[in-house]
Amino acid sequence: MTDTICTTDTLIIGSGISGVGAAIRMLDKGMSDFVILEKFEDIGGTWRDNTYPGCECDVPSALYSYSFEPNPRWSQVFAGQKEIFDYVKATAEKYNVIPKIRFGVEVHKGQWNEEESLWHVKTSKGLYKARKVVSCVGYLHEPIIPDLPGLSDFEGEVFHSARWRHDLDLTGKRVAVIGTGASAIQFVPKIQPQAKELYVFQRSPQWLLPKINLRIPAFAQKLLSVKPVHSAFRAMLYGGMELFGVGFRHPWIMRQIQRLGKFHIKRQIKDPELQKKVTPNYILGCKRVLLSNSYYPALAQDNVDVMATGVKEIRGNTVVGENGEQCEVDVIIFGTGFYVSDIPVADKITGASGLTLADIWKGSPEAYLGTTCHDFPNCFVILGPNLAIGHNSAFIIIEAQLNYVIGALEEMRRRNVDRLEVNAKAQREYNQRVQRDLKGTVWNTGGCTSYYLDVNGKNSVGFPWSTLKLKELLQHFDTQSYKLSKTSDDGAK
Repeated sequence: MTDTICTTDTLIIGSGISGVGAAIRMLDKGMSDFVILEKFEDIGGTWRDNTYPGCECDVPSALYSYSFEPNPRWSQVFAGQKEIFDYVKATAEKYNVIPKIRFGVEVHKGQWNEEESLWHVKTSKGLYKARKVVSCVGYLHEPIIPDLPGLSDFEGEVFHSARWRHDLDLTGKRVAVIGTGASAIQFVPKIQPQAKELYVFQRSPQWLLPKINLRIPAFAQKLLSVKPVHSAFRAMLYGGMELFGVGFRHPWIMRQIQRLGKFHIKRQIKDPELQKKVTPNYILGCKRVLLSNSYYPALAQDNVDVMATGVKEIRGNTVVGENGEQCEVDVIIFGTGFYVSDIPVADKITGASGLTLADIWKGSPEAYLGTTCHDFPNCFVILGPNLAIGHNSAFIIIEAQLNYVIGALEEMRRRNVDRLEVNAKAQREYNQRVQRDLKGTVWNTGGCTSYYLDVNGKNSVGFPWSTLKLKELLQHFDTQSYKLSKTSDDGAK
């Protein structure tokens, strides 16, 4: 029998932006009986893990913060990794979150125990029991490394961009970069001057728009420290981003913005053949919209070859493309992204019926308001299915969800109940509306293969409406969509 480490009212899994935000909101409401489990030795989530050269936000810094803890001191328009990490950590320290975290504790399995009305969470350090679980692991957490034939026999160095090897000097090395997503377009320009030869394997090109990442001078930071000024500036940026978001719901708008992407290619790349290689054949927005002023110039350098092909296999020290192209390299760097719709945690969470999330989802995740799932009582998922917006700050989604979750926890406390479960009908009807309104979006009709569409061809990632609609949906906990009940005489102690 596994020893029980502790029993608590609420277990928060993960200490990134979501986990820290959840803890702050709970402490603010007097809900102090909770524990945060973090498998690493520090907080920060994706901003702790992704330390590759050039890592920075692609949302304006002024929007990339908690609304209750604005930061007027960002050094540039799009903040870098370390600055964001430092902000999250400083916020956690300010609001006394750190003492609630158990570091070095990896979750292996979570199972609902109907008899006790508790979640039993097996970890690397033992068993935790909790009345409620808030999953804050996010969807930029588990890196994807393709299972390429011959990879295990490669004699050189291999790593994913989310696990960057800072101890490895790339100077004079022949380097293959596999994948050209959001991470690759940031680190490729940084390693290009170091590498002797750089081979960029691109299965399909990405649309890039210009990125105006200006330094924010001291006088502007001082001005932004005046709350009304900062609020007005943030509101202006938010409105602009929401206007851009209209294009995702109306692809004809994206076709017009796409002209800027084509101009960006022609302005930064003079070689017609390379221009052709990096020009997508799908509508802007079908995949994640990327921003960069340095990626195209890096590709145009003499020591860079763009291999317009996927990778078939690794043969000795040679990377073999699906089109037969080959290159001999010393280092392979994967910029192949993360598990998004097929998150591994779905295999680890077992509900009241004895089925895991993965069993029920069958490759197509869904939840009510992206937050709760039928058959999984007292379980809340932050940044869950169909909540990716593609045009604005993740903080907006997270705070809207946390507002809803706190409302649910307060309702349970007010009614003195220990079991809360969303009705199957409410979940089904909500997701029918989501899928109906996703049909005309650029994600579904743009003509590309992306992480928005899961293995069944269903869009289980994108949110079909504006963030104003998102905040409206999550503003109040809607009790009528749930079954609340008292099943135990004793609360979690």
